[in-house]
Amino acid sequence: MKNIKVLSFIPLISFALLFVQCQDDDDNGNAIYQDMCNDGVKNGDETGIDCGGSCEPCAEEELFAGRYKQEDQMGRAGVNLLFNKPGLRDSLNLVVPHKMKSQFKDVFRDRLMTLDTSYTTNILGLDADQMAEMFSQDVLWVAQNGETSYNGTQVLTGRALGEDVMDANLLWIFGGPDGTKNNEDPNLISDGVPENDAPFLDTFPYLAPPF
Repeated sequence: MKNIKVLSFIPLISFALLFVQCQDDDDNGNAIYQDMCNDGVKNGDETGIDCGGSCEPCAEEELFAGRYKQEDQMGRAGVNLLFNKPGLRDSLNLVVPHKMKSQFKDVFRDRLMTLDTSYTTNILGLDADQMAEMFSQDVLWVAQNGETSYNGTQVLTGRALGEDVMDANLLWIFGGPDGTKNNEDPNLISDGVPENDAPFLDTFPYLAPPF
């Protein structure tokens, strides 16, 4: 009978020892529970600092976990519409940016010379090959320093809200070396749409108020 009682106490003793080992004691011998998910250290089964594993999911895991398929992309509004052939516009949207030049540069050059058979250079100083090289990679560059501009008269460094990107694109195709080549036909160098039907705000979020 005594042996049975001793055997029944062994699991309880082992559990108690395990419980004590998993905790620290304060100066009075009181057990201190350690919350590893809020200690500012990557420990336990965490995949990041205080996140992942047994803790809350990390932001990266929550936002980017799983598999993704690119369905559409547009870096610079109007580039695909103006510079690409109609039957290839969906294809450009499905190509990752670093592969665009190799697949679409010649297409863009042929399209440009079809739109303006007398094209030489534009106001940016780009010939047909250089234009195709720049625009076949449909991404919007952002300057880390200096002015942000997409106004048609200087190399693209970003876009301000009030800038008319369609007019800029038309100017680069039809405006000639100094931007005046087709001044007699303004429909070629402007889509006729003003920058906005209401003034933009001077503070965040900068967009014009709704009607």
